[in-house]
Amino acid sequence: MHAFDVLGDPVRRRILELLAEGEMTSGAVCAVVREEFGISQPAVSQHLKVLRDSGFATVRPDGTRRLYAVNSDPLQEVDAWLDRFRRFWAPPLDALATELARGRRERRRRTEAEPDPEEGNP
Repeated sequence: MHAFDVLGDPVRRRILELLAEGEMTSGAVCAVVREEFGISQPAVSQHLKVLRDSGFATVRPDGTRRLYAVNSDPLQEVDAWLDRFRRFWAPPLDALATELARGRRERRRRTEAEPDPEEGNP
C-alpha cells in the first residue's frame, strides 16, 4: 500500500497522532478512536493492522498487552517526497512569520510608549 493511501484515511492519521505522543496499548487507541469516530473495536484493529503492515506503526508485547508506537522511517520517506513541493508554501509561510513578528514588535513599542495612567494624573 502506498504511503499516501495509508495516510489518506482520517482514522489512521488520528491513530498516528495519538501514537506520536508515545506508546499506547491497542485498547487505549481503540477507546479514543471509538469515541471520536464512532467505529467498532474490530474496525480500529483493522486500521492498526494496516499501519503495522505498511510500516507506519510498530507493536511490541508487554506481558499480556501489545504496545503500539510510531515508526518514523515511512514518515521520513513521505517528508523527502514532499520536499520538492515545499518551495510552494515555504516562502509564503516565512513571509507570514515575518509579518507576525513585525506586528508583535509594533504592539510592544506602542505599549512601552504609552504613558502609565497611574502616573501624572491627580
